[in-house]
Amino acid sequence: MSTNNENAMQIGMVGLGKMGANMVKRLLAGGHHCIGYDVNSANVDAIIGAGADGVSSLTELAAKLPTPRIVWCMVPAGELTEATVKALGELLESGDVIIDGGNSFYKDDVRRSEALADKGIHYVDVGTSGGVWGVERGYCLMIGGPKATVDLLDPIFKTLAPGKGDIEPTPGRSSEPSTVEQGYAHCGPAGSGHFVKMIHNGIEYGMMMAYAEGFDIMRNANSKNLPENLRYDLNLTDIAEVWRRGSVVSSWLLDLTAGALVEDPDLAGYSGYVEDSGEGRWTVQAAIDEAVPAHVLTAALYARFRSRQQNTFSDKMISAMRKKFGGHIEKKLS
Repeated sequence: MSTNNENAMQIGMVGLGKMGANMVKRLLAGGHHCIGYDVNSANVDAIIGAGADGVSSLTELAAKLPTPRIVWCMVPAGELTEATVKALGELLESGDVIIDGGNSFYKDDVRRSEALADKGIHYVDVGTSGGVWGVERGYCLMIGGPKATVDLLDPIFKTLAPGKGDIEPTPGRSSEPSTVEQGYAHCGPAGSGHFVKMIHNGIEYGMMMAYAEGFDIMRNANSKNLPENLRYDLNLTDIAEVWRRGSVVSSWLLDLTAGALVEDPDLAGYSGYVEDSGEGRWTVQAAIDEAVPAHVLTAALYARFRSRQQNTFSDKMISAMRKKFGGHIEKKLS
């Protein structure tokens, strides 16, 4: 990625964990200037070593950024995001921008946007997909907020996004250039970015469950419950590999599954305890509110609940996929 960026911007990043630190690295590589803050000083030191500036408090961050200040929050959704946005709202001024790139509940975005608007502070919600691979591959961004503010931030989104790459536009699409072909989209007003990301993650639950159940069925194809002439001792590692090549079920998730099976064919290193980070629940609730049937997504969510009581090979496979794409470390069974 070229560092010669005539549209270079200055941005503060709050939260320098797996996602935030990698996003800073990608922004730096794109020629932007970043100032980072994290409650863990070691994380701040690490991004200073990568070429960013670091601060030891939100107050120092606000003082160091030029106006209009742009602050991206990449902290765990929930109480920590709420506290961080509230603190920034007290430190920043009219014309400044707060971006929430975590997996916040979209209704919280609407409330925060309205509260900050009273102070003249702009709020943008960005559903961010890419996991620990985003620093190299780029991040798919689903953006909610006022158009003028989103347009102002375009150089940041363009740097973080994957770019067009070698993916051709869908046949029949308009030839008008669009940011969606670069991997980022302005979805609408406050909350819409996280709403779309919520549905994205709900679909992800269902896709992961389908792969996991299918591989579990194949793993048990040599069960003694079956007639001898209908038993198959299948090599799951080879099957995952062949499916990656020309199959209609090929995907990045399958690529990660194949990698996990190469490393640990029996997935013995996983207990199969599968967490859910909220978006699956919110997706199902949205389906209920809209009276839209969502059989697969609901079943995939319930399967995660069940995994915390008893585990199957399919649960271990979901744990493996989550670790591969997002670095999620499963909890151990009590």
